[in-house]
Amino acid sequence: MTGRQKLLLGAVGVLLVVLFVVAVGAGRADRGRPGDADAVGWLGRLAGGGATVDPTTVRAECDRTGDVLTVAGDCVLRVADPGGLKTLVLRAPDAFTVTAPAPGDADLTVRDDVEPADDGTGAVAKIAVDRAAAVVLSCPGGAGCTVAISTS
Repeated sequence: MTGRQKLLLGAVGVLLVVLFVVAVGAGRADRGRPGDADAVGWLGRLAGGGATVDPTTVRAECDRTGDVLTVAGDCVLRVADPGGLKTLVLRAPDAFTVTAPAPGDADLTVRDDVEPADDGTGAVAKIAVDRAAAVVLSCPGGAGCTVAISTS
């Protein structure tokens, strides 16, 4: 290895260490909130993503009035194949739980307990869907709750 190659390798190593230290130092101690620094969402919109599932393509096994679901216990939503990666947006004034398959070929089911935001805007779940899927909604403690299928 020549002197120039050693110098270049050392510079790359120092750069990696500096980037690591900056990343750790700039990190936050709390878990953060998805809406705080939405760089991923910004990049998705830049790449042409951000399309939501059309609420008319979602069938629900619970009472439905327009795009508002009345859930008593559990409710299975059957999402038709969206023809590409889209986001199913669910909004509720109170907490709810959502269970859905992960997109892609992963054999994984994702569960999330969705809580209302501190600013009073309610609870929002955004589920990535790239094929026909069954999404299960549950209310805390088996009590009833209302959840709306949203386009934003």
